Amino acid sequence: MRIAVDAMGGDHAPDAQVEGAVRAANELDVTIVLVGDRLTLEEKLEKQVYDTGKIEILHTTQVIENDETPLSAIKHKKDSSMVMGAQMLSRGEVDAFVSAGSTGALLGVGTLIVKRMEGIERPALAPLLPSETVPWLLVDGGANANCKPNYLKQFAIMGSIYMKNALGVENPRVALVNIGSEEHKGNDLVKAAGPLLHEAPINFIGNIEAREIPLGGADVVVCDGFVGNVILKLTEGLAKMFGHGLKDIFYKNTLTKMCALGVKKGIDEFRQKMDYTEHGGALLLGTRRPVIKAHGSSNAKAMFFAILQAKKFVQTGVTETIMYEIARTQEGTK
Repeated sequence: MRIAVDAMGGDHAPDAQVEGAVRAANELDVTIVLVGDRLTLEEKLEKQVYDTGKIEILHTTQVIENDETPLSAIKHKKDSSMVMGAQMLSRGEVDAFVSAGSTGALLGVGTLIVKRMEGIERPALAPLLPSETVPWLLVDGGANANCKPNYLKQFAIMGSIYMKNALGVENPRVALVNIGSEEHKGNDLVKAAGPLLHEAPINFIGNIEAREIPLGGADVVVCDGFVGNVILKLTEGLAKMFGHGLKDIFYKNTLTKMCALGVKKGIDEFRQKMDYTEHGGALLLGTRRPVIKAHGSSNAKAMFFAILQAKKFVQTGVTETIMYEIARTQEGTK
């Protein structure tokens, strides 16, 4: 399996990308294609220990920055690491593409270069997030601020397929974000989407309030990208707050440090559960080939898990299953 990695995109590029790629090449039986400036990448790789046959470099001369207008950057920076990586994926030269670069630009190349699946109206960002019980999938995490009811139906189908095929969740529980569990509540979008989700080939359990999400109330949480991005950023912020709070409590004085030793295992498990680096990146569900959006501040560990997620995405055939289910759903409506 060959996975392309945008080596120049992200806050800690290219160090995090190179280190994550080396670990992936050593542990995952994959070939990594680092897309970026050859001289810079070769200099970084000289310090690493790895099988040289498992890491390749595709030389590029440009980088799309976060402050650039996505569509303009894609048009004028055709030799950028993100555009070239997406083109490799589109041509079938690699099996998946991972980038921690500009979210807007990645959505752009996913739609314009990799292209949407037939029948999918809008690709959606789908990050895995922690809960009190097991990780849950958020769809859409920020790709589509304005949605139509049918978009949410497709998000639900795609999310359900991913959780079942890639994570082994039998009959995933799918819920629609709302301000109340009652079907008559919510805005026009949510009210119109509810009946469509009831008709979809999924285990739709109805509306879910935000407070139930971190308690494990659903396996797939569906909403428009505006609401989803607020949920995503709030979850990240709360995770950091809890982490800082635990540190302040247990490192306050000598006595609390001694107490911390007794519960160290539990603290470590909690931190691991809340650590975004453990969950890889956000899937771009709905593109013809697997695209993974790693967190912009990804370190080497996060990049490794994003590559691992890409590998699982390919191995489980989620893309093919989504295309089949969407086609079957559309056939049933004719």
